[in-house]
Amino acid sequence: MSDSGRKKPPLVADRRYPSKTAKARTRAKPKPKKRKTRARRRNPLTRLVLWFLRWVWRLVWGFGWRVATVSAIIVALAVGYVALTLPPIDQFYDGRARGSVTLLDASGDVFAWRGDQFGGVITEDTVSRHLKNAIIATEDRRFYHHFGLSPRGIASAVRINLSEGRGPLSGHGGSTITQQTAKLICLGVPYDPEKWISEAAYEADCRQGSIWRKVKEAIYAMALEAKYTKDDILTVYMNRAFLGGGARGFEAAAQRYFGKSAAQVNPQEAAILAGLLVAPTRFAPTNNLERSQARAQTVLKLMHEQGYLTDEEHAEAVANPARLSEAAQKRAGGYFTDWVMRTGPEVFTRGTTEDVIINTTLDQRIQTAAEEAMREIFEAKVREDSEAQAAIVVMSADGAVRAMVGGRKTRVSGEFNRATMARRQTGSAFKPFVYAAALDLGRSPLDMIEDTEYCVTIPGSGEWCPQNFDREFRGPVTLVDALKTSLNVPAVRLAQESGLDIVRKVAVEFGIESDLADGPALALGASDATLLEMTGAYAGILNGGSSVTPYGMNELRLLGEQEPIFSTGTGIGERVILEESAQQLIWMMNKVITEGTGGRAALPDREAAGKTGTSQSTRDAWFMGFTADYVAGVWMGYDDNTPLTGVTGSGLPAEIWHETMVRVHEDLPARPLPMKEPTPPTQTDEPDGRREDRGRTGGDINSVLRGLFGADNR
Repeated sequence: MSDSGRKKPPLVADRRYPSKTAKARTRAKPKPKKRKTRARRRNPLTRLVLWFLRWVWRLVWGFGWRVATVSAIIVALAVGYVALTLPPIDQFYDGRARGSVTLLDASGDVFAWRGDQFGGVITEDTVSRHLKNAIIATEDRRFYHHFGLSPRGIASAVRINLSEGRGPLSGHGGSTITQQTAKLICLGVPYDPEKWISEAAYEADCRQGSIWRKVKEAIYAMALEAKYTKDDILTVYMNRAFLGGGARGFEAAAQRYFGKSAAQVNPQEAAILAGLLVAPTRFAPTNNLERSQARAQTVLKLMHEQGYLTDEEHAEAVANPARLSEAAQKRAGGYFTDWVMRTGPEVFTRGTTEDVIINTTLDQRIQTAAEEAMREIFEAKVREDSEAQAAIVVMSADGAVRAMVGGRKTRVSGEFNRATMARRQTGSAFKPFVYAAALDLGRSPLDMIEDTEYCVTIPGSGEWCPQNFDREFRGPVTLVDALKTSLNVPAVRLAQESGLDIVRKVAVEFGIESDLADGPALALGASDATLLEMTGAYAGILNGGSSVTPYGMNELRLLGEQEPIFSTGTGIGERVILEESAQQLIWMMNKVITEGTGGRAALPDREAAGKTGTSQSTRDAWFMGFTADYVAGVWMGYDDNTPLTGVTGSGLPAEIWHETMVRVHEDLPARPLPMKEPTPPTQTDEPDGRREDRGRTGGDINSVLRGLFGADNR
């Protein structure tokens, strides 16, 4: 069949595409009409409020962007002006108002620092990378990415301050390293002694936290960023930061605490140094090493978290915390250093603007010996809660002070020094000056003197009758027996016989500078003196009878100079008593230790001489003595003059002296004392024991003394 006459149906596939007619029909299809709704009309009051708010917003916005624009221009001009006035960067490196004092011991080793120590300029290029990283990780992790201010840091600090109940600007400051540098250089204002009463007042003014000060600080910080590079700013910061112990800058701190340059510190040492920035005094390792190491652990953690330390480096640094150098760890001679600084020329010590080097007489071995001796006796023989104090001075016969301990806390600075500041009654430790006067006037140690009841009439006070310690009398005794058993009555008799003025003059010429008593109680040590004075006076006896001025400074010079500005050759002065008299007195004082009250001070391998002393009501206990090599004095008592319980000069002070001198003389060859045993009396002696031949002072002693007093016959 043929289908030629039939119309073929369209293919199904063609229906995929709509025809034009269909498109037209679709296009022409009317849209449904929207239902007309009646617009709601707002309340007139609401419209008024909205209109007012929009008006206020337009006003504030229009005013605000104009003010912001003007403020930005003013700030930019201020920053530009300040930047133009900034000096070359190297003028900011060392801004100390005071200089430094470095003290060397007798061997030439550094043992103490005072003033503002500046070790020299370090730069970002020369400092240890660990130190640089520790500073940035701790103080300002975004240092290389901000423009001097850190809005994020400021916002965080404000939030923390508010959460801790403080004002928004009190406590955490959110300061960048640049802002801290601006503070360190005090916004470019130098120290003026006419404007500020002290450097401390100047620094306090630089750190004030008023809003206006914060604004000026922000402008100055941005000016620093505009003028200098980041590395320049970091260099100023590293050289100006105060890091405790008198150290200004990280170079001085590295030398102060670790005995090395800041270029050589390892991660754990760098962490200690960077940790000081938050609180230099509190975290100074010389004040509390454990606390400083704990702070360093936090710094190491920050360095690790910020990628400055690998896991291995961090673990090694944590496992091996930094240790102080030997000089910093010992901190020997704190009291000694304070004394040298206080008595030295002020222009080169307390008020120096130069860097000064002082060579001293301190022997650190002897200093350690004295500290250990005191510690051992107190730990073994003094109850733990006792507030009793003690002091020790060790010196050579020429007055060179080798060690000084001013109290039970030995490694301190700025404390009350009982060796140099405490004036205490000397008790029987004063008696050698009574015997020195008598011997120099012709008496012999073997002369007899009465130990019987004896009374003296004191004008205005009535009759005074001295008693011996045991309240017993022994009758006639030799001078040496009277001294070695510390009898009071013979000492008073001898002082009266020699003349109180002569005794006083001998004591003063030997170096007792304190006011001495006028009455006969002078002979029993009723006057006050310092331990340093007494030790110096005993040194005069040892050296053969010449006066001694205790000294601790050998030489003073400026840093970098070879010629000294000041030097001390010796402390020996004018002769006070004859050498023979001094030698006989030493013999008598040797008997004090070998046969008398000073038995506990006896040394096992060498001769020693000394004297015990206990003041009225046992408020002070002394032992003073010497060998052929060193003189040492020990005082013990309470700061408030509370009487000692069961302690006299022959007890704990003698034991402290013994322990000190045993340690001092370790490995030293034994040398004999320069003493002279007196010639036994002959048949020509008078009944009371006075010699027929009195040498320089024959005849009636008292009449001769009246003629001699005031004349220089020493």
